[in-house]
Amino acid sequence: MHAPNTNTHAAEVTLLLGVLPPQIRDQLGPADAQEHLLEVVLDLGRLPTVRTTSGERDLSAREVSAEDLAYVTSRLGDFGDDNRAGIARTLHRISAIRNRKGEVVGLTCRVGRAVRGTLAIVRDLVASGKSVLLLGRPGVGKTTLLREAARVLADEERRRVVIVDTSNEIAGDGDIPHPGIGRARRMPVPAVKAQHAVMIEAVENHMPEVVVIDEIGTEQEALAARTIAERGVQLIGTAHGTALANLLVNPTLSDLIGGIQAVTLGDEEAKRRGTQKTVLERKAPPTFEVLVELVGRDEVVVYADVAAAVDALLREEQPAHERRTRDGRGQVRAEEVQPAPVYERRRERERELATQPWDQAGESFWWLNGPRGGNSGGNSGGGKRGGKRGPGRYRRVA
Repeated sequence: MHAPNTNTHAAEVTLLLGVLPPQIRDQLGPADAQEHLLEVVLDLGRLPTVRTTSGERDLSAREVSAEDLAYVTSRLGDFGDDNRAGIARTLHRISAIRNRKGEVVGLTCRVGRAVRGTLAIVRDLVASGKSVLLLGRPGVGKTTLLREAARVLADEERRRVVIVDTSNEIAGDGDIPHPGIGRARRMPVPAVKAQHAVMIEAVENHMPEVVVIDEIGTEQEALAARTIAERGVQLIGTAHGTALANLLVNPTLSDLIGGIQAVTLGDEEAKRRGTQKTVLERKAPPTFEVLVELVGRDEVVVYADVAAAVDALLREEQPAHERRTRDGRGQVRAEEVQPAPVYERRRERERELATQPWDQAGESFWWLNGPRGGNSGGNSGGGKRGGKRGPGRYRRVA
């Protein structure tokens, strides 16, 4: 992974330090020594805090005053309806906390960096032409990876890339995009609630081959993403989450991976599957064909076939996936994880359920061993319905 250009980065950090009150700026030191700086937190009536890659510490013994907050906000552009502001042609983001009167009582000044080489761990997936969803917790590096994906696709793969930039976090603040996105074009979003409309507008007006979207978070945005994918445009997007399984049960965003619906099976089909009669199944093809879980900045979990992975999870099986890591030299290592054979999983499930009473094992155990009222399971009722429910109604598995 290549570090950002030292001179350019130091110049941009200088602009961020320039909006901070002098007594806080002096505690941070020179801009060229801020390689590990992540953000500066200013909360009214509390000590200013700096967060770095190694932890956090207080900057001074003097609490933040209303004058300190006003000093910062007076040197920024206007805050949007998402309470975010920026510094022109930089990737820094300043987010505000307001009281009930709308007054600023807290600021998070976050450092933005364009880091080349970060895409190496998933470059083959992004360049494949398939739609890719990056899933991770806040601060894990989703936006940095997304920005580099846009640059690589535009500059090195020579594709028409349009970025839908809601908070100017991908391409920076101001009318001229940050050079970190390369030749990719940026469409600003006037209001957070309008992101889904700008997504559709980008496809209808500008003929992109790739649309890049950060923080898909509403049902309308998920629907717009599906519309774009159905028009044959590649999507590279991000969403907050930690795992594919979490996204599957999110009613707002589950449509990104196909959605789920309840289906009632016939007796024979339920017996064949070894499940209850009512099961969950995938509702539609996934909007994103590939999903990447960002475990850390140098570790990801890749589901190269989202449809198959979702189907496996709904069957309560472990989906096939690939774990990739990057060492200190930038070398990427991949390890494929294959699920256990179906027969072994079923025998293991039978053994688990065989030691549980009926009310804990549930209907699924019964369908593993034969239809209710049958002779399987050692029913002493001679095949007649009405036998007593209990251990005698189903066989034990050694």
